[in-house]
Amino acid sequence: MSGANRAAALRVLLIWVAGLTAAGEFAKISVIFPDLAAIYPEAGARLGFLLSLISLMGVIFGLGAGLAVARLGGRRQLLGALALGALVSAFQATLPAFPLMLASRVVEGMAHLAIVVAAPTLIAEIAAPRFRGLALSLWSTFFAVAYALAGLLGPPLAAAQGPAAVLAVHGALMAGCALALAAALPARTGAAPVPPAFSLLSPAALWRSHAAVYGDPGAAAPAAGWFFYTLAFVSLLTVLPATLDPAERLRAATVMPLGAIAVSMILGVTLMRRIPAVRVVMLGFASALVLSFGLAAAPGSALPAIVLFAALGLVQGPSFAAVAQLNPDPAARARANGALAQTGNLGNLLGTPLLLAMIETMGDAGIVVFAAGAFAAGLATHFAFALRRRAAADMQG
Repeated sequence: MSGANRAAALRVLLIWVAGLTAAGEFAKISVIFPDLAAIYPEAGARLGFLLSLISLMGVIFGLGAGLAVARLGGRRQLLGALALGALVSAFQATLPAFPLMLASRVVEGMAHLAIVVAAPTLIAEIAAPRFRGLALSLWSTFFAVAYALAGLLGPPLAAAQGPAAVLAVHGALMAGCALALAAALPARTGAAPVPPAFSLLSPAALWRSHAAVYGDPGAAAPAAGWFFYTLAFVSLLTVLPATLDPAERLRAATVMPLGAIAVSMILGVTLMRRIPAVRVVMLGFASALVLSFGLAAAPGSALPAIVLFAALGLVQGPSFAAVAQLNPDPAARARANGALAQTGNLGNLLGTPLLLAMIETMGDAGIVVFAAGAFAAGLATHFAFALRRRAAADMQG
């Protein structure tokens, strides 16, 4: 590996670590949630907003974050968001009154959004084309890896030093990432010019920008597919283990996300060297669609669930790679990544309530119908956008 490639690999790795801290903005609350319930007994059911507020910010402002990254540059946005996240975590470590803690999560949601939009945009710019699929597949693992690390290290730290220590350590990690990336990223990284149509962030301009991005088959396809992926992934990961044989629940809950990561990093990266990322995503949806019926064929068994999640690994990393392949301009990538963040948060918000409603109506068959429907819709959406891109190319040719 050349010196330039080694430097690029180090920068990509540092950006990925920054992504771990962004996912930590969710995970830190999850691991100390029982402690927070004791600290804020008056919150009651409102305590759940400490988790859901960040997703809600993503739904409302996801594309706006993409437009801001396109306008201000990925480096500036990433460093600013890491610094803001560090300050917010330091404030939260004081365990303020519940209304102030809620308000801090709104601010933290904006920092989170800026990181998850700027980071993959920068990775696509920094990584050499031959390594781009691998780099973006690595990026796609940040959420699962962060939750695994938080689940391993957070509870012992909270038990020994109290929940405030978890918040303080998270803030320190974000500050460390900001300093490391300030030194590692060249000043001009991510500083591509922005088309005039996307230079204003007024409400009217934002509305027009939403229409333009979601009307562009190159920008909208990864985001639309990602909606159906997140709709199913988090909800099935939450609900499926409870339907399995008790002896297999822990193994399934552990192996399901890890299997998806392994397939994304190994098989997904290998396939992307031979076929476009969008086709890999479609293969993943098609495989998951077929395998979802295995949940009914072997109820209670962990194997069908593990194999199903392994197939979803072909959607996970290649979806981020598809953004880069379908949007060669850095500003366009930023907007597409903003749309991806927006639809992903919407899928996270809707998936579990929808799945639980279908189970209540249809019993365990609702799980199969929900999964098959989500994967079929993801496949059909990508197919429809592929036809639109082909038609547009034929008109231009």
